[in-house]
Amino acid sequence: MIVIHHNPACGTSRNVLQVIRDAGYEPQVIDYLNEGWTRPQLLALFAAAGLTPRQALRTTKSPAQELGLLDESVSDEALLDAMLEHPVLVNRPIVCSSKGVKLCRPSEQVLDLLAQWPTGPYFKEDGEMMLDEQGIRPE
Repeated sequence: MIVIHHNPACGTSRNVLQVIRDAGYEPQVIDYLNEGWTRPQLLALFAAAGLTPRQALRTTKSPAQELGLLDESVSDEALLDAMLEHPVLVNRPIVCSSKGVKLCRPSEQVLDLLAQWPTGPYFKEDGEMMLDEQGIRPE
């Protein structure tokens, strides 16, 4: 089973979801902006992905700066508290599969989590090539 923590307003998140589907999977889609997070859930996701709360913090197009979260002295606990109150502070998309857990930015990162890939050539929604005709990632 594949799970994607998804924000439908995010182009990267939409690309990742489409790659998963075009590879033949129907993932469980979690709209975390509506569902929110729990502390155990975030801690487990970050641990599995090898991320700290600071590394998972969305610093652009989020209230991170206004909330004073960009200062390096802000603790992981304070970041987690803010992420629970403002789910948009968690960078996305986070994808879980039997091959691991990753923050899939850029969207090509999702390929590492899939046993099968979409047929190439394959393009992102902005037209950038993700896989060539042979199904190989371009350099």
